[in-house]
Amino acid sequence: MRVIKLREHVGSFAENKDKAKLLRTKELLPALKKGEEITLDFGGIDAVTQSFIHALVSDLFRIYGEGVLDRLTFKNCNETVKKIISIVSDYMQEAD
Repeated sequence: MRVIKLREHVGSFAENKDKAKLLRTKELLPALKKGEEITLDFGGIDAVTQSFIHALVSDLFRIYGEGVLDRLTFKNCNETVKKIISIVSDYMQEAD
């Protein structure tokens, strides 16, 4: 299992879509292609934007479908972060 500590990449406020895209293309997609499971650790992150989460995971849904959620774990999320992840994942599942 690959653990990605997002705070190391984005600081306490995850809002930069370019950093999300870089994480997606350099970390998430290669790991999923190898069949790995991924833990996205949100420890130390106070807030995220919907556009950041969308840039981070939307292509994963497009490529792997909603089953990708069986291979992703979202860890150490505060309530606000949980809500935004839920909004984006619900939207992506409806888009299928």
